[in-house]
Amino acid sequence: MPSQWPRRTFLAMVGATAAAGAPPAFRRSGPAASGPVVAHTTAGPVAGVRTGGCAVFRGVPYAAAPVGALRFASPRPPRPWRGVRDASRFAPAFLQQGDDSSREDALYANVWTPDPRGRRPVLVYIHGGGWQVGSGSLPTYDGARLAVRGDLVVVTFNYRLGPFGFGLHEELLDAATGSCSNWGLQDQIALLRWVRDNAAAFGGDPHNVTVCGTSAGGASVWQLTLLPETRGLVRRAIPISACHVWSPSTAFTAADSRRAFETMAARLGTTVAGLRGLPAAAIRHEWERMFAGPPAEHAVASGREYRGPLPDGRWMHDFDHRSPTPALPLMVVYTRTEGSFYTGPGSPIPSPAPTDDPSLRAAVRGVLDKGLVRVPEHLVDECVGAYRAAAVAGCLPDDPRSLWTEVWGDALFRYPIVRLSERHARVGTTPQYVMEFAFPVRPPWFGTPHEATSPFLFGTCALPGNVAEFGDGPFQRRVSDAFIDLVASFARTGTPSSGATPRWPVFSPDRPSTLVLGEPGGPRVATTPKARQLRFWDEIHWPPAP
Repeated sequence: MPSQWPRRTFLAMVGATAAAGAPPAFRRSGPAASGPVVAHTTAGPVAGVRTGGCAVFRGVPYAAAPVGALRFASPRPPRPWRGVRDASRFAPAFLQQGDDSSREDALYANVWTPDPRGRRPVLVYIHGGGWQVGSGSLPTYDGARLAVRGDLVVVTFNYRLGPFGFGLHEELLDAATGSCSNWGLQDQIALLRWVRDNAAAFGGDPHNVTVCGTSAGGASVWQLTLLPETRGLVRRAIPISACHVWSPSTAFTAADSRRAFETMAARLGTTVAGLRGLPAAAIRHEWERMFAGPPAEHAVASGREYRGPLPDGRWMHDFDHRSPTPALPLMVVYTRTEGSFYTGPGSPIPSPAPTDDPSLRAAVRGVLDKGLVRVPEHLVDECVGAYRAAAVAGCLPDDPRSLWTEVWGDALFRYPIVRLSERHARVGTTPQYVMEFAFPVRPPWFGTPHEATSPFLFGTCALPGNVAEFGDGPFQRRVSDAFIDLVASFARTGTPSSGATPRWPVFSPDRPSTLVLGEPGGPRVATTPKARQLRFWDEIHWPPAP
């Protein structure tokens, strides 16, 4: 399904070039000094600019270009340079549909810092986009407001996407490292090593790094915390709306990955190893063609919705629900109606909204098809019945579009997030804080969609690509300020706090401990909202069923 990208991510891409140097929304300080500022990285000095009350360094290489012999290879350190490298402009996004400027040579980082002197907490943000699209340089992710208000060093970056970033095949073995898989996940680890080695040059503390991400980026956060390679590189983790990885929904099995690469190579008239010598655009186009249309028409049975990291015995030992819970402090966030991202205007997977029982059943079957190879008719009826009963019991909307929205959002996001949070509460050894983000978007959008958190975390609601949906007024600014304060305090001390919110207790499923942020009535602490409708997924053993 090549059209599956977050709609705000795509809209932001369209305006990325024009908005790259724009000051952040919600900036209330006076005019900032401008001009170059130099930081000395391990590969050479870089010249950023002062803007929006901070210094920003754009397009800083953190790894060598993954082209030629380095396509499908483990990331290598960037080539050193002499002289001062210009870091005033963003590098291209990694090669992806919908962005003609995207390139394979895209392993670059962006850094915002209040001052290159000092020793501040570092927040590394991993962008989402279904492991297919996105970039750390999208206007929504402008880190200036987050850096200044939070007094943080903020790092965003690109990593390899699509077949270049996620998959497995032994014919793509990197002889130097023994790896043949999950190249995008390896890029993320390379970035964390780069941060450890270079944080001090930007005024950051290399021993106090928090990794944060949304959607596919949130799933990456979770996976990175489980790897021995990241011990000592990450101190805390903030997975937001994590699209947890499992098969067949969001990842291949190893066997299906091999078959997919072999099928693609055959269609392109080469071997799997020969893919390194083909034009990158030809590989991307064929991959997208292979996964267009409904899952039943795909060349393989897994990777039905997205094709993210897969268990390979090294960079990902198992799917999320079969892996240990992270041994780091966690701040877990999800949105109130994750599914309205897909069922509202501008859906990345356009589908007509159901209007009656027959069309609702067809829409719900489409959701179940994402995670089950075979969907019997009785299961569709049971799902619709369970959600309708939960809506009536909870005084929630029970029209077909609302029920479809809840089913979609719970299946891919909220159910795995909540159940894994409950598991951590039972067996984890580190504190965990859970938030439901509940800011109501403007009509014709509805609910609190997946990815609604990003404009508030970065303080970019007022950008042209965001303001129609989120607005830009005192309420939006208060919600953004509180969100930033919570993230910054967690990154600094491990305990999230804000003068604008109640005390946020460590999560426990048996008592009010979920912070609800963004409601017009103000923040509150509650038990898990809409818990009843999650029981359906327990009964059908949808991962990570207890």
